[in-house]
Amino acid sequence: MVDILRFRDDEAVDHAAVTVDSFVEQTNANAVRIEPSDDARDLIPHLAQIHLVEVNFPVFGDGRGYSAARMLREAGYTGEIRAVGDVLVDQIGNMKRCGFDAFEPDAPLDPSDVEAALNRWPEVYQESADSRTPIWNLRHE
Repeated sequence: MVDILRFRDDEAVDHAAVTVDSFVEQTNANAVRIEPSDDARDLIPHLAQIHLVEVNFPVFGDGRGYSAARMLREAGYTGEIRAVGDVLVDQIGNMKRCGFDAFEPDAPLDPSDVEAALNRWPEVYQESADSRTPIWNLRHE
């Protein structure tokens, strides 16, 4: 079973993340945790100093964290974005497409289930924060 799943080669941040409000008021923090009610755009002026953004999913049905990850990636953030909380294996493929590159679910995930979830759809239909080319674009090249 996997407790933390990372799709990065760099060293993981080993200290706790602070809230968005606390982060904006500090000058030395480099890890921040976004809650569903936070606005990820508040972090955009500070992206150069952030090494880790944790996005909390208190319940699996709250999709606001997907938007937070995509906004940060589209703004140029290259650090780790980690989904934490009620993260289900069925969500990982879409989360990865939105810009998440690490996952820390409340319940451990079976590696074979993760692999199956990531390979379920060989083609995609929408552009996203990842580098996959949508199938409609492949058809018209």
